[in-house]
Amino acid sequence: MMEMALDILSWFCIVVGGFLGITGAIGLFRFPDFYSRLHAASITDTLSVGLIIFGLVLQSSSVLMVLKLLLLLLILAYTGPTAAHALAKTARQEKLKPVLDDNGEES
Repeated sequence: MMEMALDILSWFCIVVGGFLGITGAIGLFRFPDFYSRLHAASITDTLSVGLIIFGLVLQSSSVLMVLKLLLLLLILAYTGPTAAHALAKTARQEKLKPVLDDNGEES
């Protein structure tokens, strides 16, 4: 019974993480400018990776594998937002402007 509950929770995390990854990829195509695309990709990427790795940790039977997955999660949780920040900062320094709405204001 407990093993089945862990399997259900694990697959739920993996499926939801995959769904978030797909929605982030769709956001890359649907949003109008660099900043909103970067936001969509970085937010969903971080949460997606976290959920998928958590699901894999629940599936793992080896302590060493759990440690490796947690190390991977730590690295990805640090580097993903840092890379997004660096990209946004560079775009701002290069004077890349966001798309404006009809009133001439940033949207």
